[in-house]
Amino acid sequence: MAHHKAGVMKVAVSAYLKNVLRERLPPDLEVAWFGSAEEADDAVAGAEAVLLDLLNGPARLGQIIQRGDSLKWVSSSFAGIDRYPLDLIARRGLLFTHGGGINAVAVAEWAVMSIFVLAKGFHQVVLMHERAEWGTQAFGTTQVAGSKVLLVGYGYIGKEIQRQLSGIGADVTVVRSKAEPARGVLGPESWKARLPEFDFVILSAPATPDTRHMIGAEELQGMKKTAGLINIARGSLIDQDALVAAVRSGEIAGAVLDPTVPEPLPSEHPLWHTPGITVTAHLAGRSTATHRERAADLFLENLRRYRAGEEMINLVDPEKGY
Repeated sequence: MAHHKAGVMKVAVSAYLKNVLRERLPPDLEVAWFGSAEEADDAVAGAEAVLLDLLNGPARLGQIIQRGDSLKWVSSSFAGIDRYPLDLIARRGLLFTHGGGINAVAVAEWAVMSIFVLAKGFHQVVLMHERAEWGTQAFGTTQVAGSKVLLVGYGYIGKEIQRQLSGIGADVTVVRSKAEPARGVLGPESWKARLPEFDFVILSAPATPDTRHMIGAEELQGMKKTAGLINIARGSLIDQDALVAAVRSGEIAGAVLDPTVPEPLPSEHPLWHTPGITVTAHLAGRSTATHRERAADLFLENLRRYRAGEEMINLVDPEKGY
């Protein structure tokens, strides 16, 4: 095990954030930077906190945390936590914080872009351009202003999606884990019966056993034939085979999927080859220039709170999975 100075807090930090964090960390910390899973195995020895990211590979996250026998706090710079070993984190009684909110604006913009892609048939416009063919008929005529949108999940990203869509005149109905009838917020039991009302359904919920395949054959049959489905959450929320069948048979008009199962999606997978489905390769969160800076800000504030014994931002309940 690596030795470090007694009484000095050691933190192991992903080199992904080195350029934006190095000059801003408190001078009384011992910092071990790592750029790979192998380096992380060494860096985490004797560390009280570790700032991880998914660049280390989900299969190795558990091993790295296991090696950190002095760890008290695990921090992720990404919002999705389904790749983390929550059972190990719970068993060890570790504090675990995620990077929710860092990319919320970028992901919400991707969701809004996806609505316009579906509403105006823009994937067809791109194909028309590639054929250098001057079309005379619009490929989509749905007006987003005044359309009805069902937004499933209301965390940082969901709130930002609602804010942006409201600004362009869409009518957004929110689904949360707890219904609030007075505010028009639907709960897990009631939203499926309302599916026939909506022009677009956006999935922004966490990946948990409860949300797995929340959109399957039955839900797709319940949607309007002209409706579009957008997923900027996790691929596991949709039964992909049922979706392919529904789009091919005309049960719904189309879908834009940022995440899929698996990732990367094999080139022969039917999602790539179903007209009306656009796969965007989990690029939504990457469509930002400020991720590192915002991740550094969040980590520094949580580090301050951790050392002061204050409540931390984005603290996960590993038993619940969010």
